Amino acid sequence: MRIFALAAIATAVLALVFAYAMTAWVNRVREGSDQMKDVAAYIREGAMTFLKREYRAMAAVLVALVLLTGFLVNWASAILYAGGVVLSALVGYCGMRTATKGNVRAANGALSSGLSKAFKVAFRSGSAVGLCVAGMGLLGLSAAFVAVNLATALQCVAAFGMGASTIALFGRIGGGIYTKSADVGADLVGKLEAGMPEDDFRNPAVIADHVGDNVGDVMGMGADLFESYVGTIIAAMVLAVASGSGVGFSHMAGVAFPLLLAAAGIVASMVGILFVRSREQGNPAQGLNLGIYIASVIMAVAACILSKVLLGGFRWAVAVGAGLLVGILISKITEYYTSSDYKHVQHIAEQAGTGVATAIISALGTGLLSTVWPLATIAIGGYAAFQFGDLYGIGLFGVGLLSTVAVTAAVAVYGPVADNASGIAEMSGLPEEVREVTEALDTVGNKTAAASQGFAMGAAAMTALTLFLAYVQVVGIKGLSLLNPMVVMAIFVGAMLPFLFAALTVGSVERAAKLMVEEVRRQFNLDEGILEGSSQPDYATCVDISAKGALKEMVAPGVMAIATPLVVGLVFGPEILGAMLMGVLPAGMLLAMMLTNTGSALKNAKKYIEKGHFGGKGSEAHKAAVVGDGVGDPLKDASGPALNIFIKCMAIVSLVFAPLFAAVGGLL
Repeated sequence: MRIFALAAIATAVLALVFAYAMTAWVNRVREGSDQMKDVAAYIREGAMTFLKREYRAMAAVLVALVLLTGFLVNWASAILYAGGVVLSALVGYCGMRTATKGNVRAANGALSSGLSKAFKVAFRSGSAVGLCVAGMGLLGLSAAFVAVNLATALQCVAAFGMGASTIALFGRIGGGIYTKSADVGADLVGKLEAGMPEDDFRNPAVIADHVGDNVGDVMGMGADLFESYVGTIIAAMVLAVASGSGVGFSHMAGVAFPLLLAAAGIVASMVGILFVRSREQGNPAQGLNLGIYIASVIMAVAACILSKVLLGGFRWAVAVGAGLLVGILISKITEYYTSSDYKHVQHIAEQAGTGVATAIISALGTGLLSTVWPLATIAIGGYAAFQFGDLYGIGLFGVGLLSTVAVTAAVAVYGPVADNASGIAEMSGLPEEVREVTEALDTVGNKTAAASQGFAMGAAAMTALTLFLAYVQVVGIKGLSLLNPMVVMAIFVGAMLPFLFAALTVGSVERAAKLMVEEVRRQFNLDEGILEGSSQPDYATCVDISAKGALKEMVAPGVMAIATPLVVGLVFGPEILGAMLMGVLPAGMLLAMMLTNTGSALKNAKKYIEKGHFGGKGSEAHKAAVVGDGVGDPLKDASGPALNIFIKCMAIVSLVFAPLFAAVGGLL
């Protein structure tokens, strides 16, 4: 096993070296004028300051969980938990630094060389983050198998995933609250009340808005995908042994297979990244799609080879291939329901012409409808994986879906970098032709962001499902009877929990956004020179409001996700906890999809109108769409994405403490 783990470590190190090379290339690009540097410095300082404050705020919870894991499980698990925390935090830190350096350089690339250079800078910034996600995840997991023997590693490695989950949970919640409180305040007062354009330097909340893009869409998305990535690999390893499906190959081969698949996925992603480019008059979206397709094809071939060599047949590769295909399909389905290129978003934009209510009603219908095909796709793909590989096949299905996460994360992070570049171009007063280039990149970024959210939701669903199956195998649940009233009530309670969690996060954004709206209005009322452009707004106060609101409001939802499975498992036993998870997983997945896609559709309907449709900027339809976007903001960037982490966190906490729950058997 150690030889396979060492091979995986070598690949992970290669990914990190590649990420460093991408970062170094981006750093060599000029930042531009002094004004551009100043705007970028505001954004960078706000983002890094918040990240440090968030990590400090989480410290007490993290230390408590290390001690709890050590005393209640074992100290090897506690050490691995700490390792997951550290590596996930490093991913967030490196991602934030890279993105906040790439944004201004992408803007200057548009100024000096045009679309091709700006696109290259934005995508290479995203690539560095994506490679960090995959490299750090595979490095941590592989190192565990080198440091200890196979049996001990399998018993404890789930704690590494729980460490990643903890950082992702608070990062997604805090980042979502931060970015949406700033965005809502900037839009409702700046756009609607003051009639300002997007990213106007006179808007006091504009810097906080751009800081939020990095906090939510770079750090939050990176942590989300990092957690899914390591979680699926861990679950597949556990299922390789615990499910008893390893007939025909050794348990060691079954455990090594997911590690080597992840290593092959990194190599495939690096090749795909190298193929991504855009001509000056080309469509950047085509280049991004090409990178994903090339990586997926290479990964499918590698899965066939590894399956034959390690496991003695090709049927296991079918499960991996099903995951690869489903990941692509979910992204495309999500894009269909949330992109302005298609009829659903265009219809929402048209409905905005008759008012806010009709636009929001139309978006809600679209959001509800958008859950059908992704769920059907996952169900069909999962069934095929089960037919070819039993429960282990479902684990491989999840690994396949996330195997090319490096290039997928690169595309996801490209979006906020391009968005920031567009904002920097606007606030720095760059020529109109430059802003047209950055806005074109931002438009593509909005589409990829929505598609990436779809991928993240599908990944979260599969990660949670595979972790749940691993939990069931570890505690030895043979079946749950619906004639047992406790089981039925646990399922209902589980289905309710995602709604409670979403309510807490939406309420958090509402309270933080209210403070932001009041602050922006206060600054406009006290200093008329701000609107005239003769006085500079107080950006720092708005940044501080978002930061304080996020840090305060993230605690209750975060603690709820961690404490609930612990309490239920200890008090009611492992079977009732399993029943509760059965309710949490489907309800959480569907609610996350509905909320995220509704918000994304509202945002892109606004963008569609701003291109000149249905009256364009300043029209009644545009004003209605701005309000609709404000309603959708907390759904698509706070509650929806945070639910991804919620369902995964519940599952992996249950898996880590499963031996304790089985030993106690429930206090009632």
